[in-house]
Amino acid sequence: MFQIEQAIRNLVPKSSFSVLNGTDITWFPDNPDPQPSDSDIKTESERLQAEWDAQKYARSRKAEYDALNQFELISDDDVNGTTTHKDAIAAIKAKYPKP
Repeated sequence: MFQIEQAIRNLVPKSSFSVLNGTDITWFPDNPDPQPSDSDIKTESERLQAEWDAQKYARSRKAEYDALNQFELISDDDVNGTTTHKDAIAAIKAKYPKP
């Protein structure tokens, strides 16, 4: 489950609180906004988790893109008339398709 802290920050950005053990919320008395309900926090946490999960393909692609020496591939393709760079990118996109 997505971190409760981020869900609370999204719901009440100016609130002062602490979270222990990932679930025990302590609200400090100087909060300018009312505390969100447990249901609201859970809903926001689930939304954030779904958003994170939906971007898994992008994180996976980036890790593989970063492992490529793209400038060298592009340069070699230019000199040799090959498509090594384009082929490598297409293979990564095929391996991690957009949902």
